[in-house]
Amino acid sequence: MILFRYLASEMLKTVFAVTLTLLVIIMSGRFVKYLGQVASGDFAPDVLLLVMLYRLPNFLEVVLPLGLFIGILLSYGRLYVDSEMTVMSACGMSRRRLLIYTMIPATFTAGIVAYISLILTPSGIQAYVDLLADSKSEIGVKAAVEGRFRLDKASGRVTYIEKANRDNQTMTGVFIAQPEPVQADGRPLMSIVTAEQGRFQVDERTAMRYLVLDSGVRYVGQSGDMDYQVTSFNRLDQLLRDPEEKTYRQELDGKDTSELWGSPALEDIAAVQWRVSLGLLVPIAALIAVSLSKTDHRRGRFGKMFPAFMIYMVYLVCLNAVRDAIAKGQWPVFPGMWAVHGVFLVLGLLLLYRDSMHRHWVLSWRRRRG
Repeated sequence: MILFRYLASEMLKTVFAVTLTLLVIIMSGRFVKYLGQVASGDFAPDVLLLVMLYRLPNFLEVVLPLGLFIGILLSYGRLYVDSEMTVMSACGMSRRRLLIYTMIPATFTAGIVAYISLILTPSGIQAYVDLLADSKSEIGVKAAVEGRFRLDKASGRVTYIEKANRDNQTMTGVFIAQPEPVQADGRPLMSIVTAEQGRFQVDERTAMRYLVLDSGVRYVGQSGDMDYQVTSFNRLDQLLRDPEEKTYRQELDGKDTSELWGSPALEDIAAVQWRVSLGLLVPIAALIAVSLSKTDHRRGRFGKMFPAFMIYMVYLVCLNAVRDAIAKGQWPVFPGMWAVHGVFLVLGLLLLYRDSMHRHWVLSWRRRRG
C-alpha cells in the first residue's frame, strides 16, 4: 500500500498539473476567439463567461485523457531516471503490479471522463447552442460596435454605427451597405442606407426581428452608373436574418445520450460509440503510457515523449475517422470503434511485455540450437 500511495501521489500530481496547463491553453485560445466574436458584434459580451462555462465539459473530456497519458509518462519517467523504479523492482515490484497500481487511478479517471462525455458534454453543448441563439436573437444594441465597419459574411451587409446609446437602446449615425438580388438583366445592384437614428425591434406576433431606421435616405444602383434610385424615408423597417442554425455536429452532440441509445440511425450510433470510447480510451492510453515510460539516464525522462504522443494522436484520429465512417455507412456498426480499441489494447500489451517476450524467444532459440 505504501508503494501504491507513493506512485498514485506522484502520478496524480503530475496529471493535475498537465491537465490544468492544457486546459488553460485550450480555453485561452477559445476565449480569444470568442472575444473576437464579441468585438465584431456576433453576440453580446454579457454571455461570454456562460459560453466558456458551457464549453468546459467538452474541453475536459478531451484534455483529461491526454493529461493522464502525459502525466504517467512524466512521473514514471522521472522515477526511472532517478533509479527509484530500479529499487522498487529489486524489492519485488513487477511490471504487472505496476500496471495494476496504475489502473486504479486510471479507472477512476475513466469514470469521470465517461460521466462528462455521456451526461455533462451533451447538456453543455445544447445549452451553449441555445444561449448563442438567444443572444443573437436578442443581441440588439448591446453588441453594437461604435465607429467600426462590420461585415456580415452571410449576407454581405456592411454596417457602421457612429454612436450607440445602450440606456435607451438606440443608435445614431447609421450606415448600411448591402448587395441587392441580381436583376433580370444581370446587373448587380448595391443598396446604401443612411439614417439619423436606428433601433432594434421584435414583432410580438411573428417574433421576427427588425432594424427600424428613422429619418434617412436609401440609394439603390450599380457602382459607376448614374441611374440611382434615391428614396427618402421617415421610417424604414428592415427584416434581419434569423440566427444561424446549429451545425450537424452541434445538433448531434447536443442530444441526450438516452435519446441516442437504441436509435437505428447511423449518426446516432456513431455518436454513442464516440462518447463511450472516450471513457475506454483512458485505461488503454494508461497501458500504453506505462509501456513507454521505461527509460534510463542516457535517454532521459523525455526520451519517449514524441513517439508516445504520436501513438496517442494516431489513436484519437483513428477513433474520429471511424466515427465519421460509421455515420456515412462506410464502416460496420460492429465492430465499429471497438476494433480501434482492440488494436491499441494489443499494441499496449505488446509494448508492455516486449522485453519478456524477447528474452523468451532468445532462450527458446538458444535451446533449439543447443
